[in-house]
Amino acid sequence: MIKQIRVDQLKPGMYIHDLNCGWLDHPFVSNAFFVRDQATVDKIVNLSIRELYIDTLKGADVWEARPQTEVNADLERRLQEIARKRAEKPVTVELKDEAARAHRLHAEAQKIARQILDNVRLEQVIQLDRALPLVSHMVDSIFRNQDALLPLARLKKLDDYIFEHSVGVSALLIAFGRSMKLSKELIGEIALGGLLLDIGKANIPEAILRKPAKLTDDEFARIQSHVAEGLRLLEQAPGTSEVVRQMVGEHHERFDGSGYPNRLCGGQISLYGQMAAIVDVYDAITSDKVYCRGMSPTQAMKKLLEWSKHHFDPQLVQGFIRAIGIYPTGTLVRLDSNRLGVVVEQNEGNLLEPVVRVFYHAGQQYYIPPEIVDLSKVQDKIASFENYAKWKIDPHQWLPV
Repeated sequence: MIKQIRVDQLKPGMYIHDLNCGWLDHPFVSNAFFVRDQATVDKIVNLSIRELYIDTLKGADVWEARPQTEVNADLERRLQEIARKRAEKPVTVELKDEAARAHRLHAEAQKIARQILDNVRLEQVIQLDRALPLVSHMVDSIFRNQDALLPLARLKKLDDYIFEHSVGVSALLIAFGRSMKLSKELIGEIALGGLLLDIGKANIPEAILRKPAKLTDDEFARIQSHVAEGLRLLEQAPGTSEVVRQMVGEHHERFDGSGYPNRLCGGQISLYGQMAAIVDVYDAITSDKVYCRGMSPTQAMKKLLEWSKHHFDPQLVQGFIRAIGIYPTGTLVRLDSNRLGVVVEQNEGNLLEPVVRVFYHAGQQYYIPPEIVDLSKVQDKIASFENYAKWKIDPHQWLPV
C-alpha cells in the first residue's frame, strides 16, 4: 500500500514511492528508492521535504499513516471546489482569429529567449530592450484570448528545455497576473521576469543540468547557484526593475522558509516571487525531461494544492488554478465516449467542462472526423488525461492554427 508519511517518520528500511517534490529539488536519480541508511534519511530531511510517500509492500510500514488514495480523494474534492468558483477570462477576439498571431509570437518568443541565453554564454550584457516588445505582444495576445498562446507554450523539446521553459513560465505568469487584475504595465514586468527566471543556468554545464544519474553534492549546489548567478547577471543589465530582480532572486524561496537561497518565509517573499515560484514548479513538473516524464496538468494541480500546505500561499495557488483551468488548453483528454480530443478553449465559469476538439477513437484505435464538442452542452465528460507520445499524436496538428 502507498501511504503518506511525515518526513520525521522516515526510517532506514522504508521504500520511498515518491519524494513528493520537484525533480530539481533533490539530488537523487529517482523519486522512488529504498532507504538503506540513516545518512540517506538525514539528506532527505535537509532537503526541507515535509511529507512523502512510502510503499509498504516494498519496505517498512507506518501503520497510522494515511493511504495515498485518501489523500488523493481529498485533493480531488478541493480541486472540484475550486473549479466551481467562477473564473473570469474575458475574450475580446475569437480563438480562430488569434491563433495565427499566437503561433508567430510563440516562434519569436523562442528565438528571443534562445538569443538571451546565447548572449549570456558569450559573456555579453543582457539587452532587455530586445525582449520588451516581445513581452508587450505576449501580454496583448493573452488579453485578447489566452487559449491561443498558452497551449503553444506548453510544447517543449528536450534539447531546448531551458529557454522553452522560460517562454512557458512567462506566458503562464501573464495569465496569472491578468486573473489577479494587475495592471498591464505590471504584468509586462512580471512576464519579463518569467522570461529571465533561469538566466543563471546559462553557464551551468549541460552535463549537470541533464544528468540522468544521482547528482553529487557539488553538482546539486551548482544548480542551486543559478539564483545568485541570475541576480549577478541582472546587475549588469541596464533598466532591470525591482519586480524582475525579486522574481529571479525569490522563485525558489518557499512560504514556510524551506526554500533557497535565503530561506525567506511568508511576507518576506514578494508577491511576484511567490507567483514565480508557483508557475515555475507547475511548468517544470508538467514538462518531459531526459530523466523523467512530466505529469498531467491535473496531477500537477493536485501537487500544488498539496504543497500549498507548506510551500506556497494557498490562496495564490487556487488563483493560479482558476487562471489556467482544471483542464488547461492544449492537453489531450479521453472522454467517457472513448474518444480522444485536445482541449481548445475554456468555458468561463465552468472549468470542468471545456471545449474539446475530438479526432480519435481510443477503443477502436482509428482517426474519426474532427469535431468541436462543448462539454457544457453534451452528456459526454472527461474521463482522463492522455499522453500525446503514448498515442503517437502530434499535438501541433490539433491545436488551433
